[in-house]
Amino acid sequence: MSRSTRLIPVLLLAAAALCGCSTTRMLSDGEYRLARNVIEFTDKESGLNPKDVQNYIKQQPNSYFIFNWNPFLSVWNWQNGKGRLWDKTMRKLGVAPVVYDPELIDKSIDNIDNHLTYLGYYGSSIDSRVDVKKRNVTVRYIITPGKTYPLSSVEKIIPEGDFAAAYARDSAAFSIKEGQILSEAGLEAETVRSASVMRNMGFYDFSKNNFVFEADTLGNRDSARLKMTILGHSRNEVASTEDRLAVYHFGKVDMIYPGSLNIRENVLRRLNTIFPGDVYSENTVNTTYGRLSSLNVFSSVNVETEVGGKDSVNCTINLTPAKVQGFKLSGEFSVNSTGLFGISPQISYFNRNIFRGGEWLNLSFMGNFQFKAKEDVSSSEYATSMGLSFPRFLLLPDRLFKGMLPRTEINVSHNSQLRPEYDRTIISGSYGYTGTSLNNLFRYQIYPFKLSIVKLFDLDEDFYAALSNDPFMKNAYEDHFDMGIGGTFYWTSRSAGMNRRYAQLSTDLSGNLLSLFDPLMKRTDGIPTIWNTKYAQYVRAEVTLGSTWTFGPGDEQSFATRIVAGTGYAYNHSTSLPFEKQFYAGGANSLRGWQSRTVGPGCEVKDETFVIPNQTGDMKLEGNLEYRFPLFWMLEGALFTDIGNVWTLKETSTDSEHPTAFSFRNLGRSFAADWGLGLRLDLNFLLLRLDMGMKVHDPSAENKWAGPSRWFKRKGYAIHFGVGYPF
Repeated sequence: MSRSTRLIPVLLLAAAALCGCSTTRMLSDGEYRLARNVIEFTDKESGLNPKDVQNYIKQQPNSYFIFNWNPFLSVWNWQNGKGRLWDKTMRKLGVAPVVYDPELIDKSIDNIDNHLTYLGYYGSSIDSRVDVKKRNVTVRYIITPGKTYPLSSVEKIIPEGDFAAAYARDSAAFSIKEGQILSEAGLEAETVRSASVMRNMGFYDFSKNNFVFEADTLGNRDSARLKMTILGHSRNEVASTEDRLAVYHFGKVDMIYPGSLNIRENVLRRLNTIFPGDVYSENTVNTTYGRLSSLNVFSSVNVETEVGGKDSVNCTINLTPAKVQGFKLSGEFSVNSTGLFGISPQISYFNRNIFRGGEWLNLSFMGNFQFKAKEDVSSSEYATSMGLSFPRFLLLPDRLFKGMLPRTEINVSHNSQLRPEYDRTIISGSYGYTGTSLNNLFRYQIYPFKLSIVKLFDLDEDFYAALSNDPFMKNAYEDHFDMGIGGTFYWTSRSAGMNRRYAQLSTDLSGNLLSLFDPLMKRTDGIPTIWNTKYAQYVRAEVTLGSTWTFGPGDEQSFATRIVAGTGYAYNHSTSLPFEKQFYAGGANSLRGWQSRTVGPGCEVKDETFVIPNQTGDMKLEGNLEYRFPLFWMLEGALFTDIGNVWTLKETSTDSEHPTAFSFRNLGRSFAADWGLGLRLDLNFLLLRLDMGMKVHDPSAENKWAGPSRWFKRKGYAIHFGVGYPF
């Protein structure tokens, strides 16, 4: 794709925003664009608001982002009507205007009236008014809500026996009360809730269809008397002398799977929570389904239930095996305008049933290589890691997190870094517990034990001398032990799909347990040491908030946003965070106008102590926005902008023009910002990504704002190749 073609999206959006291109130019004669629906309630005390009826209007206008602005409507109208490549591109990138259809107004009024009746407003009056300005239409729906009937009394007729006793235990949660208005919506919500509760108490065949309601509004014009009857049968069935609501128990429980599934039967039985003789519960069935699915060795889990003998429910659990082992390849490639190349390949092997008990084994081999062509400047990093995950809590009872599939994780890794200034080896290990909620919306990782041993070798003399003049840097580059606890908590608004929100919190607390043994340790320069090595003491936290939403024809376009904020604080024996725990910015998934670790802290210029850039800080703040759109074949385009930086908590620079510490006074000039274009190849099972980011605001430069004349010059851009979306 040529440079001019890559610039099409940004030129279109800029022109649409600045020139205000018409959103109706491509309409045919006699057509109008539906610009807005306005809902007005004449009774402000009704408690209703436009959101209550908005979705019942049959024709909705185009969505807007802010200030009734949608640039993609303007892009659509950039067509010239010749039907060639230009028009096809405009239709692909833009959004067609909604053409006003007057026949849908009456249908919308009927929909709104029916819904208001459902909400308890009887005999509502709904009028419409159409306002036309040029070729844009605004439809106003003026609504006078109908009469409501507060409940003056609620009578319940409940079958006697076990059901009456069980129903009484839930009586406090009964949501239909005197004083509330009579509405079908309220009655249905209560029947659905109550039926679910009763099924979890053993009443297997009980549903909302067992409820019958009778309302009397004639006895009093301004209120209603409600009578609720619970039947022993569905209201859609004919009554019988054998009708009764009985408590069911689990009967026969069969687990069916092919002999090729090489897994121990006792593991499956332990994950199963359905036991013969137990009182039937819908939640128990769902828990078993979730626990077996979370094992990740089945392509499908199906739990079938049917009435067996008298008052018993038989269950059949069908398990279909999935592929349990394989390899994964990933990598990143980047280059910037100074000629610094970066390559990060990774290969992983996984086995989800290594010991025939649903244990996961993950082996990973990673390399990270940076170099300059035709120069003797390079650095390399090699990492090997192994993780074992067991489908139970080792050393703890599984019932601590009832309903979730508990797992115990043991991880070890070895990392070797060979840089011009030093060689460093990091050996790490951790032991912890992880779990996922049954709806896959919440995940947690809790590590009561984390250990890293960091050793440095072959420090360059000039590099060591530079460190001696900077206590902050010197303490970051020392041998140390890092032992503590940590955790990660992740939530998403939905388990699949593009429209979602998510939040993640990661925390670390190190050195507290070791500090209890300070009196027993040997001291070096007054500081306790282990094998003549200091141990780190710090607290660190990082929060990530993100959202992705789709729009346009077929939901093919999307906006993705992310905010990252983190900080760490060293205390007691430590004067700085260990280097591996410090924050950095730049790279394929961060500020894409810079390579990894080449921006910050604050306004600081490139640290010449490092031949290969290695710039970090105590805190990080970053925001990302990306617009994704289809092109053709399997290619997608992206337009993005990133803003952020890393900072130190204490000032480390003696140059007032280039401060490194975070402060609100210097916040504006210390932010780094870029924009860029991306190309993605979506292979369904794999997404390959190429991004080019251009610097817009460089906090380290003398002239911080960078216009188009600097975007393609030395130090003005960076190119990144990656796998998967950046966020």
